[in-house]
Amino acid sequence: MTYDLVVIGSGPGGYVCAIRAAQLGLKTAVVEKDPTYGGTCLNVGCIPSKALLHASHMFEEAGHGLAPLGVIVDPPKLDLAAMMRHKNETVGANVNGVAFLFKKNKVVAYRGVGRLAGAGKVEVTGADGASQTIETKNIVIATGSAVAPLRDASGAEIQIDEKVVVSSTGALSLEKVPQRLIVIGAGVIGLELGSVWRRLGAQVTAIEYLDRVLPGFDFEVASRFQKLLEKQGFAFKLSSKVTGVAREGEGEGVVVSYSSVDGATSDKVTADVVLVATGRTPYTQALGLEEAGVALERGRVIIDDHFATNIPGVYAIGDVVRGPMLAHKAEDEGVAVAEILAGQAGHVNYNVIPSVVYTMPEVASVGVTEEDAKAKGLNVAIGKFPFSANGRARSMRETDGFVKFIADAATDRVVGVHILGAGAGELIAEAAVLMEFSGSSEDLARTCHAHPTMSEAMKEAALAVAKRAIHI
Repeated sequence: MTYDLVVIGSGPGGYVCAIRAAQLGLKTAVVEKDPTYGGTCLNVGCIPSKALLHASHMFEEAGHGLAPLGVIVDPPKLDLAAMMRHKNETVGANVNGVAFLFKKNKVVAYRGVGRLAGAGKVEVTGADGASQTIETKNIVIATGSAVAPLRDASGAEIQIDEKVVVSSTGALSLEKVPQRLIVIGAGVIGLELGSVWRRLGAQVTAIEYLDRVLPGFDFEVASRFQKLLEKQGFAFKLSSKVTGVAREGEGEGVVVSYSSVDGATSDKVTADVVLVATGRTPYTQALGLEEAGVALERGRVIIDDHFATNIPGVYAIGDVVRGPMLAHKAEDEGVAVAEILAGQAGHVNYNVIPSVVYTMPEVASVGVTEEDAKAKGLNVAIGKFPFSANGRARSMRETDGFVKFIADAATDRVVGVHILGAGAGELIAEAAVLMEFSGSSEDLARTCHAHPTMSEAMKEAALAVAKRAIHI
């Protein structure tokens, strides 16, 4: 049998690509090396972390947020095992859902490690070592990413045992709440998982190489966010680099050595658990890419505007190619390449890819930041509106944060929106739709929003671009 398409990897990009291709009539197969579908996102990333973020937020609300509303409860007790069951059940429902969708759409799944084995061929090696070769007209590389290694001052890789020194995977399955948690990296993953364990009782310190948290997000939003996290109990060591991680002894914790980036000062801190959250790296090893002649740059697959590599019939999407390492970006690329292979005009608008940090409050962003605009020499107008002036936010006691609109000063076209606040991840979708249709701040400002809702802050921030916000 010769397939029209074989997708290597069943993460968000891979499984969506396969399903869309099957919908379009292409005979499609997927190769997956892990026991379950869904990749990092569904198994040890987006989905389980959101389950724990929600559960830990509920725990903190029960302990600190209900009394002001007149709801009096005894101090809550943590059943960590039950919380982990909730996480595992959530993961199970999602990965089983992917298996159902494959069956529904007649996508054939092969279990094992896939690698390119010549023109139009994919070799699949199962867990038992047996291999088989699949013939196909097209191949999509959708193998995602892995935890980026962290090295100490000597250049040696810091070993992750997923018990004491953990990656995001181990941080999702700790057997008890650490008294002291050190997070190496103050990006999205580190702050989300740090938030989970801080809410459950851990003392959390984040060590970050840069002089700010959330690199890549709007600086004003990130700065305000850092202050809110500090108010919640986070401690930050910014402009600092980790020089060593040493285990003191059985059950005695871990010593993390760090210095200022300029090397002027150094210090040590002891923790029960250390979370390495310094980013991710494309998973392109052992795929036969080099042997096939597929061009790579710093571990990423080089593609053209139609997701094609330099080798005919081989395409790539998601974390293995340029652009943000986000599940929804990979999904859109999966749909686009499937449509291209079916003779349609698949396309991804990379200017409208939202990003969300699922802490409390949330941070959400789409488009250019104020710093981006200045660096590009764009003449922009900015409108802001605080949730403290929003009636619904006041009623829910969720007044932290604000909405920030960035519009072209000449045309009023919205080029960026940034939100810090409760439900920011849902509110950002309105901005994405507006920007996808090249909308202006005036367009959104003249759109009637239900009252009272958090979304009214979006309207008011849009009004503020022209300095005509009503409620502030």
